[in-house]
Amino acid sequence: MASVDATIDKLLKQGRKGKLKDLIKASSSNVDEIRAAAATAMGFIKTYESGMALIPLLRDPSPLVRASAAQSVAEIEAKHCEEYVKKLAFADSDPTVRECAREAFDKLRTRVV
Repeated sequence: MASVDATIDKLLKQGRKGKLKDLIKASSSNVDEIRAAAATAMGFIKTYESGMALIPLLRDPSPLVRASAAQSVAEIEAKHCEEYVKKLAFADSDPTVRECAREAFDKLRTRVV
C-alpha cells in the first residue's frame, strides 16, 4: 500500500507541474486508486487536452475513478466534457458518482465563458 500512496503523491505533483503525458500513462494502471489519482491530478491542468484525457476516465469501470474524473472536469472547466458529466449525473449506477457528477455538472453550467 505504501508504494500506491507514493505513486499517488507523485501523480499529484506531476499534475501541479502540468505533466499531462505522465498522467495519461498512469490512467491506464490496473489499480483503481492510481487511475483516480491521475484523474484528480488532471484537474490541475486547465487545457483542452486534459479534458480529452479525462473522457475515458469518465467511462471507467470504477466508481472512484468516474467520480474523480467528473470533479476534475469541473475544476478545469472542460465544457467539451459537459455531456459526459451530465450522463453520469443522471444515469450512473453508483449514487456517489451521481452526486459528484451532479455537483460537477452544476459547476459547469453556472460558469460564464
